[in-house]
Amino acid sequence: MFVRVKKTPNSPRSSVQIVESSRVMGKVKQTIVKHVGVAQDERELEELKILAKSIKERLEMENCLPLFSPEKLDKEIDRAKKRIAEGRYSEEDYIVNIKNLIEEDRVITGIHDIYGKLFDELNLGSIFAYPARNKSSIEHFKNIVMARIAKPDSKRASVNMLEENFGISLNLDSVYKMMDKLNDKSIEKLNSLAYNKTKTLFSGKIDVIYFDATTLYFESFTEDEFKKNGYSKDRKFNQPQVVLALMVTKEGLPIGYEAFSGDTFDGHTLIPSLKVLKEKYNIDKVVYVADSGMFNQDNLKELDELEEHQFNYIVGARIKNLSKSIKEKIVNKDNYKELNSDKSIARFRLDNGRKLIVTYSQKRAKKDRADREKGIKKLQAKLEKEKSVKSHLSNHGYKKYLKLEESTSKTPIKDNKTKSKNSCDLTIVLNEEKIKEDEKWDGLKGLVVNENSTLSNDEILTQYNNLWQVEESFRITKHDLKIRPIYHWTPKRVKAHLAISFAAYMLTRYLEYRVRLQYKKLSPKIIRNLLLNVQKSIVYDKSKKIKYIIPSKIKPDTKKIYNLMEVKHSLTPYILAKL
Repeated sequence: MFVRVKKTPNSPRSSVQIVESSRVMGKVKQTIVKHVGVAQDERELEELKILAKSIKERLEMENCLPLFSPEKLDKEIDRAKKRIAEGRYSEEDYIVNIKNLIEEDRVITGIHDIYGKLFDELNLGSIFAYPARNKSSIEHFKNIVMARIAKPDSKRASVNMLEENFGISLNLDSVYKMMDKLNDKSIEKLNSLAYNKTKTLFSGKIDVIYFDATTLYFESFTEDEFKKNGYSKDRKFNQPQVVLALMVTKEGLPIGYEAFSGDTFDGHTLIPSLKVLKEKYNIDKVVYVADSGMFNQDNLKELDELEEHQFNYIVGARIKNLSKSIKEKIVNKDNYKELNSDKSIARFRLDNGRKLIVTYSQKRAKKDRADREKGIKKLQAKLEKEKSVKSHLSNHGYKKYLKLEESTSKTPIKDNKTKSKNSCDLTIVLNEEKIKEDEKWDGLKGLVVNENSTLSNDEILTQYNNLWQVEESFRITKHDLKIRPIYHWTPKRVKAHLAISFAAYMLTRYLEYRVRLQYKKLSPKIIRNLLLNVQKSIVYDKSKKIKYIIPSKIKPDTKKIYNLMEVKHSLTPYILAKL
């Protein structure tokens, strides 16, 4: 079995296939085992080849195992018994009068068909340590993860939803017992599975890590050693929280996560997380990428420690807050070299030895100018409408372009004459000097790298531009998977909840990645909605007392997902039971 690439003549397209050779009547015959996908360029081709290699290794491992595992053998025996039983059904049983039919139930099957298959492929059930690793715990874990992908909610609501919409009955107490088995070793194993799976998709090498931290609040007002009040990004300052640090690749694929007590400052999560990652997985070179929120006085020490631990970093710079001498160099266009028709770049050395890379983009400058002019027009309209000084006393947004100016008024006297009088009245006017000063910064963006960084300008810009992936990852965890608010109170249950949410995140990201490589880009939300529409109706014939299963029709995109995941979906109705 090997990976084959077939080039399309006079086209950049290339097909990636897994092929097996066999000898038939003295001749070598090649059979396509699996069509992996079509690449449009060299980058996609390399990604597909790596994915194909991973699939090939899994197929070869399957071929080395016995034909059936004990569990699969039991299922096959059950299926055989059902086939024998089905022989009792006559042609007459399949002829129905629709007037006699009533729909008893309708269950969603798409989520378990696809994400359930991926759950088994990743061997997520193995995170439970013996003797906790039993069939019941794994099934409860799997179903709760499926529920979080389908419609995230509290565990009680998830149990109800699984029974109402999926036809799966779980005992809530058993779910909590399963969560109590998700200990620190299980969480460590979960992180290890994520890291190793992601590593296989990159030929065993991960050299760029995107890191960020966020806060997750509780529906509670009681603190303990883990959930504590702190600076809340959700603005829930009176409610305890935990800090979640997430590490992903530039594609948004999971590498691992760490949880910290709620009063931990964001910047203080960085070094512990990266040190754990480096020590656990023996990573040689790691480039840490973060936005300008990390580049402030409180976090400068963290950047120093990154250098001490030999981590490379690329951090967004707040260039307007730098020293006067550096700012004069930044706004001087003579210091820039052209990169392309839109962008030019300059390098500077900061006082502490770090390197500052600043880019000027004509497109960004045009946008900055348009945004400012739009904001100023709104300010002018508000000034004409509202004369009260108090209503404008703020430096928020474009109000920074306002300033106070003393006004001089004429005061009438008794003989109907007027006299000039200095007044203490104040008027709000536009600060034209401030506007002209800000125009100098249009189109400029700064990045800071460590002193001994050997990354090229292109590498620095490319890696920083991929930072949106970690931001999107938090959007998926917070909004699509609704990891917050947290309804559990004990540290053990809280950590178990985070593990369940991370497992759901793993599945959504890996499936999104495979669909993009082997078909086209579909967001996790679109994939979820497609699979939620894959259903089976259970109908009952009142006259014949027979229950039938009627599978739903699926959309072309859904059919493609089923095909690439090698899951069969038949549209043929069949008899479930004859009463």
